[in-house]
Amino acid sequence: MLDDIDKRVLRQFQSDPSLTVAELADRANVSPATCARRLERMRSNGVIRAVRSVINWTALGYTVEVSLRVQLDKTQPRAFDEFLAQARNVPEVIEVQTFLGQVDARLSVIARDMPHYQDVYRDKLLTLPHIADIEALMHVARVKFDETLPL
Repeated sequence: MLDDIDKRVLRQFQSDPSLTVAELADRANVSPATCARRLERMRSNGVIRAVRSVINWTALGYTVEVSLRVQLDKTQPRAFDEFLAQARNVPEVIEVQTFLGQVDARLSVIARDMPHYQDVYRDKLLTLPHIADIEALMHVARVKFDETLPL
């Protein structure tokens, strides 16, 4: 389990992962050595999985986002595995989630504009294996997006 010091370090780290260990330690009110040890322990224990760049894809010209809810033909024994393997290879698919229930998978898809989305949909998505039904939900606005955990 994480103690209060770990949580302080993590709060500061997730708000700005580009901080140096000394800056992070100062903000978390611990010594740099303690901060470095805690970060290393949390990395080795899998608490901190990665530090990554989050790119604003709309700034790169992707203006359309669609969520696709997919039902698979589950009479096929490898339907999930084959569908997921191929869905991962579509560059415009930025997220794949699976579910128990009526919806088997959800794909988040980005495109530059509607003609590009139509091409992706027809040429790449509808050709994915084992699709029994698919429903498209056009994103209108992202009301909240936050990867920060309440520590």
